[in-house]
Amino acid sequence: MAGERTYDVVLFGATGFTGGLTAEYLARHAPPGLRWALAGRNPDRLAAARDRLAAIDPALADLPLLSADVTDPDSLRTVARSARVVASTVGPYVRHGEPLVAACAEAGTDYLDITGESEFVDLMYVRHHAEATRTGARLVHACGFDSVPHDLGVWFTVKHLPADAAITVDGYVRVSARFSAGTYHSALTAFSRTGQASRAARERRAVEPRPTDRRVRAVSGRLTRSAELGIWTVPLPTIDPQVVRRSAATRPEYGPDFRYRHFAAVKRLTTVLAGGVGLGALVGLVKVPLTRRWLLGLSAPGRGRHRGSGRRPGSGSGSWAPVAGGGCSPRSPAAIRATTRRRRCSPSRRSAWRSTTCRRPPVRSRRSPRWARRCSTGWCGRGSPSGC
Repeated sequence: MAGERTYDVVLFGATGFTGGLTAEYLARHAPPGLRWALAGRNPDRLAAARDRLAAIDPALADLPLLSADVTDPDSLRTVARSARVVASTVGPYVRHGEPLVAACAEAGTDYLDITGESEFVDLMYVRHHAEATRTGARLVHACGFDSVPHDLGVWFTVKHLPADAAITVDGYVRVSARFSAGTYHSALTAFSRTGQASRAARERRAVEPRPTDRRVRAVSGRLTRSAELGIWTVPLPTIDPQVVRRSAATRPEYGPDFRYRHFAAVKRLTTVLAGGVGLGALVGLVKVPLTRRWLLGLSAPGRGRHRGSGRRPGSGSGSWAPVAGGGCSPRSPAAIRATTRRRRCSPSRRSAWRSTTCRRPPVRSRRSPRWARRCSTGWCGRGSPSGC
């Protein structure tokens, strides 16, 4: 990164809901001496956001405010050139995100966001990866629930398995949460652009290098009933498997033959069927411009919650999203026990997942899977490899 920058971190989109939460976190936890600023298009709303932060820490009463708009490339270049890192919470990213990515790639500024939109991530790679490599900028997407828990969870798992053997990891997600208006808009936008997302994925595959000496896959699982876990495993077509696969492609620790599958953990088949019908209907409706505009009009980005969702997302005990996962390898002791019993390494069998370091009784709470147990090194589920 060439030259000294005025700020260490600039938060773009601080007047929105998620941006406001991020700013509050920085106000409480930023290390001493961190030079940071807020950026956005509305000076009055930026000033109001700063006032809220000053109530947390009076020293932030003079926090710098930068005026920038995604429709004004020059303003974005000014922000990018002034910062070492720019964090963006402005979505839907496929509509509003690219100008800032382009500015950061050109200026050699590190960029991160919380997008879960695979089309946007693929297009940014195709259009700006080469420039970012030239300038030294690091463009890091999906730094929120998509896909930090899944990516780091798989990384933790594979470190407990042999690095020179084939590895299969399954991830399970259970969610009870209310989503923000920005997430609502991003989801509807993604549902309406499935064709464009497929084209962007093909464009990226055509230019992105792949490992030549290893096999790395993110494969779709099947809808099945896990009697051991007491759940239905529903394949999740989110961005998370792509992120995990790309991490695996860069690290030899994932082994010579790595496979990842991603599931929602659902207790009842009726919930699975109702969710499938509802999702199918929603995807059909957002394909029609008239109904898509009506659905998007139900909630405006920047609000704390989608209309009818009740309390604010993430508040109190109303929202929780445990993630459990586990891996197996033909050479791991746990997998050998499973192979003895079922002739194959199966993540659905307790013998393939049980950790000798887990202690009973099980810990049950709304914030953890019902099958979770406390282990000597943290949380693990029945999906944990030996040595959790």
